[in-house]
Amino acid sequence: MLVVVPVFLRRRVRITSWPPPQGEDAPLVSVVIPARNEAVNISACVASLLNTQYPNIELIVVDDGSTDGTGDIVRILADHADGRLRLVQGAPLPPGWLGKPWACWQGYRLARGELILFTDADTRHDDALLGHAVGALQQNRADMVTVLPRQLMLSFWERLVLPHVFSIIFMRYHDLKRVNRTRNAKDVIANGQFILIRREAYDELGGHEALRGVVVEDQQLAQRLVTAGRPIFVAHAHDIMDTRMYRSLGGIVEGWSKNLALGSRAAAPGWIAPAVPWLIALYILVAWVLPPAVMVAGAFTGLVSGGAFGWSVITTGLSLLFWLTLLLWMRVPPVYAVLYPVGALVTASLFVRSALRGSRVAWKGREYDVVTDT
Repeated sequence: MLVVVPVFLRRRVRITSWPPPQGEDAPLVSVVIPARNEAVNISACVASLLNTQYPNIELIVVDDGSTDGTGDIVRILADHADGRLRLVQGAPLPPGWLGKPWACWQGYRLARGELILFTDADTRHDDALLGHAVGALQQNRADMVTVLPRQLMLSFWERLVLPHVFSIIFMRYHDLKRVNRTRNAKDVIANGQFILIRREAYDELGGHEALRGVVVEDQQLAQRLVTAGRPIFVAHAHDIMDTRMYRSLGGIVEGWSKNLALGSRAAAPGWIAPAVPWLIALYILVAWVLPPAVMVAGAFTGLVSGGAFGWSVITTGLSLLFWLTLLLWMRVPPVYAVLYPVGALVTASLFVRSALRGSRVAWKGREYDVVTDT
């Protein structure tokens, strides 16, 4: 496991490596932001996008039935945005649709741009980000660009649990150069927090209407593009974009329970896919929980043999070094490395919970019964 972090860091593809287009080479980008009860986030997100250096942009915020004043905040922002920001009051959710695809689809239908950027309300964009993303799309002749931002983790539970979830994702997609050249749909990833796509490609795939009942719609969109022979490009944007996904243990449980099992199954070959969430949970327990448990049992009970105890001490020490390195890169206080077995136990429980829920998904006050074999 110790080799994962240095290999991951060495193979990073940075979005800033591609210069922004200039003048007439900068096509209109329509930014679509689905927002449901995002009053705490929407102002900073919109402000960061309005401050972009990219010269050709329109913003469309789709208020998806918010009850916390999200729409009122956007309306005030629009009054000072020189016509670049538009608020759309979302229509009621139709049967068979999930909330985010429905909001994205409504925003898209009003978009005028040759390029469409779907981004989440909990994101913050550096003024150079969009230009670099468009440059990467053009210079790599890709149909979609998606970036991996810095994930802000500020509370106890965020710092305890989220690094474990992200480490599983890093291990699966540690080599973005390989992701960017693969033709195997199972080996691609996309981040719904930032998806820049050509209108032509989006239309060909049927847009979010074709993904209306899909929970992990970003992953599905990337997989369908690759299946259709359309290249995608994934890059890191840790220095020029950040997002804070969840702020409490309840949010973490609700958020990851809806997509851990579905996303991990979609990333695996069909014959093993149903077992993947369970196998990941087992791996987490064996790799991160078992060795320190054996070490503690040996130290305080004397019930563990010398060989097993020595193995547990060495393995736990190496694990501490791994988590210390990873947490420092994630800008999480290093003291949380000592708590890695607790974070691992919670993360394994999330995978199990997600698998047990099957087709039942709950998110932002809505309950869905979704198709799980997309």
